[in-house]
Amino acid sequence: EDMGYRKIRLFAEDVQGDRVLTTFHGMDLTRDKLCSLIKKKQTLIEARVDCKTTDGYHLRLFAIAFTKKRDNQVKKTWYAQTAKVKAIRKTMVEEITELVTKQDLKSLVAEFIPNTISEQLEKSCGRIFPIQNAFIRKVKVLKKPKFDLVRLMEIHNDSSDVGAKVDRENPVVEETQVEGSGGRL
Repeated sequence: EDMGYRKIRLFAEDVQGDRVLTTFHGMDLTRDKLCSLIKKKQTLIEARVDCKTTDGYHLRLFAIAFTKKRDNQVKKTWYAQTAKVKAIRKTMVEEITELVTKQDLKSLVAEFIPNTISEQLEKSCGRIFPIQNAFIRKVKVLKKPKFDLVRLMEIHNDSSDVGAKVDRENPVVEETQVEGSGGRL
């Protein structure tokens, strides 16, 4: 629920009985999350990176960051100069390229979920100008390697994300009484 603002798109590669084998096809932030980040009196910095993972996926990543008020700042605005924005953008591109080119798609998606890339961006770009709310805003899969069923099965057999079996005949339903709900409102 904490990461409910991420929309992850999956692509159904193969169907085997009642199982659908999927691969990562993209990620996006929800509109309400983006709108909650954008405010007045700060600079918005965006960067776009095209990279190739170690397993042959071509990705386009869009990053977004915002400037932050410095400690003991009296001025009401915290805009960054154009030269600093360009330097931050360059650092973001280098950092993202370095992270993506050293990993395969599965480990990269595992890093998108807990925001470890965002924290690294804030730390590395914070030396130039203090920034906050750095996110990978969007990920597009531009080109996939040729479909390989064996590799797809390896990815899905290694996964430890197996849901619990649901008992359909005797579902466990707990009745809870909300205080003040027993009488007239």
